[in-house]
Amino acid sequence: MRVAGVPSVARIAVLALALVLPVVALAKAPVPYQLAPWKDDLFAYPRILDRAYDGDYLEVEYNRPRDLYARDVERGTKVNPKYVSLDTQEVEGTFSLDTPAGAMKYIGVGATGGGAKAITIFVHGFGASMKAGADDWIHGGNFNRLKNLMMRNGGVYLSAGFSDFKAKGTAQIKALVLDQAAKSPGAPVFLLCGSAGGGICWRLLYDPQISPLLGGIAFLDADMVEGYVKTARDIPPPRRVPIHISGSREDTVLGWRSQLAFFKKMKAAIPDYPIQFVLFSAGTHGLSLRMTDWRVTLNWMLSERRKLQTQ
Repeated sequence: MRVAGVPSVARIAVLALALVLPVVALAKAPVPYQLAPWKDDLFAYPRILDRAYDGDYLEVEYNRPRDLYARDVERGTKVNPKYVSLDTQEVEGTFSLDTPAGAMKYIGVGATGGGAKAITIFVHGFGASMKAGADDWIHGGNFNRLKNLMMRNGGVYLSAGFSDFKAKGTAQIKALVLDQAAKSPGAPVFLLCGSAGGGICWRLLYDPQISPLLGGIAFLDADMVEGYVKTARDIPPPRRVPIHISGSREDTVLGWRSQLAFFKKMKAAIPDYPIQFVLFSAGTHGLSLRMTDWRVTLNWMLSERRKLQTQ
C-alpha cells in the first residue's frame, strides 16, 4: 500500500542515484597537469611595479640588496643553502646522444628514461656550457628550483651541450627534442633559451617537425625575430606556441626595448596570441636566469596550451 505524500522506495533510489552520479562524474574528471608549489615563498616574483595587457606585461622589482647580496653567501657563485635541495642528485646524470650533426652531451634530471609528463630543455648562451643550467648554487639557486620542480612533478629537465649557435648546434638540439619526445610521447616540450641560445630556439620554432611538439618557449635576455609577427598571423590557434619574454632595464648587451617593441607588435597584430613579457626594473644581462619564476612561467604555458587545443 502507498501512503499519500510518502515517495516509494523505487523513487527514493532513483533520486539518490541522480544525486550521486554528478559527484562520481566530477571525481573522475581529469585534473589538468600543473607544477605544484615548491619554495614559492623564496622564488616568487617580489613587488609588481607595473601591469598591463591583462597581466601579460609585468614589470617586476629587482632589488640588489635583497635579491643578490642577501640571497647569496658568496656573491654570484653560491646561494644561501635554504634556496637549495640536493634531492635531485639521486635522479641526475650526464648523458650522450648521437645526432646527425655529431655527438652531444646533456645533463638530465628526473624522468630521463622516458614517461615524463613534461620536457624542459635549457639552451645556454655565449660563454656558458651545459653546466651553467645544472649548477645548484649559481643564479640564486633558480636552476636548482627548476630541477626540483620537474623531478617532483613527473617531468624531465635537460641542460643541453651543443657545438655552436648556428646550424650544427640547432641540429643537435633538434635531435635532442625528437629523442625526448619519442621517449615521452605526448609530453609538451618547453625550451628555455638564454641570450644567444635564443637564435637556436627561433629556428626550432620555425621547424615543422619541432613546432608541433612545443608547449612553449621562454626567451631569456634573447633577441627577437621581427618577421615572426607576420608569420604568426597565419598560424591557426591550435598550432600557436606560447611565448614568454624576459629582460631587464640595465641590460646593455641586448637591451629590453627591442623585446618590448616586439611584444607590443604581437599584441597589436594578433591580440589573442599567447605571449607575455616580464621586465625586471634593474639588473644586467643574464638577470632573467636568477629572477624568472619558473613555476609561474611553465604553468602559464601549460594553461595557454590547453586553451589553444580547444580552439
